[in-house]
Amino acid sequence: MRRIRLYVDAPLQTGQLFELPQRAAEHAVRVLRLREGDGVVLFNGDGHDYNAVLTDVGKRHGTVQVVEADRVASESPLTLTLAQGVARGEKMDLIVQKATELGVTRIVPLLTERSEVKLDAARADKRLAHWLAVAASACEQCGRAVLPQIDAPMALDHWLREPSNTLPTTRLALLPVATLRPRELDSSLHEALLLVGPEGGLGERDLAALQPHGFEGLNLGPRILRTESAGLAALAALQTLYGDM
Repeated sequence: MRRIRLYVDAPLQTGQLFELPQRAAEHAVRVLRLREGDGVVLFNGDGHDYNAVLTDVGKRHGTVQVVEADRVASESPLTLTLAQGVARGEKMDLIVQKATELGVTRIVPLLTERSEVKLDAARADKRLAHWLAVAASACEQCGRAVLPQIDAPMALDHWLREPSNTLPTTRLALLPVATLRPRELDSSLHEALLLVGPEGGLGERDLAALQPHGFEGLNLGPRILRTESAGLAALAALQTLYGDM
């Protein structure tokens, strides 16, 4: 029996009767073809799944009543931040989607020396909204009830100098020339920052900017991975060794 999960950006509580937001309603009614009386699971990022029933269905709308709330224990004990050089087009969507499925806690899109993507303020806002939607959709599929935090795109050097930016103690940058492997990290690892360059990797100015901030190079083996593969492979390795995979 399939279990339909829908993300809604709204407070939820048992007994509540409310109209589904447009995105969720269209997905339930037009894509999944749900009808009155069908059950759905709602979540809003607070760590709970809310079992609900459709009470009224139209062509583009749906009303639901929340029946009960269940705490979801699907978050990894390993807190992972992925600082990702913004990749082109659908590559970045793939990274956000799969990193969410792999349990990442925070995603920081970075503009680096070799970034091919140029974002003004308006485009950056649109991309952020799009990535948040991608993450929400990934949570619907994988069973997470907590959305990862996604920061607004920022230049690497500005991000490193941001006063309010508290970085995890373990700071790793994927570098082909590094010698440190994931299995050689501290066995008590409980949080880590993983930085991945865009297409073309990190440049000399990027590496110089990282140096005073305590980053260690991390190597994933003899094969050089593409930007859309490297961070995901590293996240999977860290989750396997120190998380819940």
